[in-house]
Amino acid sequence: MPTVSGFKGSMIDYGLGLAGGLVYALSTAFTGSGLLGGLLGAGLAGSIIKGTRGTAIATVLGFQTIIGAASGQPANAVPVTSSPAVM
Repeated sequence: MPTVSGFKGSMIDYGLGLAGGLVYALSTAFTGSGLLGGLLGAGLAGSIIKGTRGTAIATVLGFQTIIGAASGQPANAVPVTSSPAVM
């Protein structure tokens, strides 16, 4: 059964995730979305959001950056899929 405090904590986590993502997006807009730009963006976002939430944000952003680099797409790009045309 969901609790009010659990819901409140989740909303705080979500808001801090949005803030970390915004900082990361702004940082990579200036430094680029490559490996170095991703590192700087993740470091900045993780240092602004304190505690374990900041650590989690930096970890996820680092993972996202290396996956983007390995696939040849910018870290903030949405994967492109081709679907057959429906007639």
